[in-house]
Amino acid sequence: MVIVVTDSNVLINFFHIGQLPLLGKLNSYRFRVPQEVIAEVDDPAQAAALDAALKAGHLAELVIDDSAALELFAGLRALMGRGEAACLAAAATSDCLVASDEKKRFKRKAIELLGEGRLLRTEDLIVCAIRAGHVTVTEADGFIAMLAANRYALPFASFVDLL
Repeated sequence: MVIVVTDSNVLINFFHIGQLPLLGKLNSYRFRVPQEVIAEVDDPAQAAALDAALKAGHLAELVIDDSAALELFAGLRALMGRGEAACLAAAATSDCLVASDEKKRFKRKAIELLGEGRLLRTEDLIVCAIRAGHVTVTEADGFIAMLAANRYALPFASFVDLL
């Protein structure tokens, strides 16, 4: 089982499509959410959904207390927000994957520290859910418009293009 350290933007995208509990059904992964990311989710409905997902065991809270991770976190804070820095520091010091839809500086730093194969995006996780039989392609294609309405545009018309 692979541990995935999850950033707030992926969690919020799954909230927008009404599928936050789906992360707990992806048996190949165990999702961990740093305390710094939990603190970033300040919309009351999103925070309540995140709290419910944590209590239900779909996600687990991650406390960064390793000295190497804390040192890397401090250095990354000069480049990015607390949540993003926490995710990268945790993943880089424990061989976890990172789920994040951040681009530009975050993505460049993630590839530098982790390599391209250890970065997952919202659409990658939806593809995993399709392959596992938790979501149909038709249902997933419905998510495309919901995500676009919430400022996350996907560069394809159907998830069939990724399968």
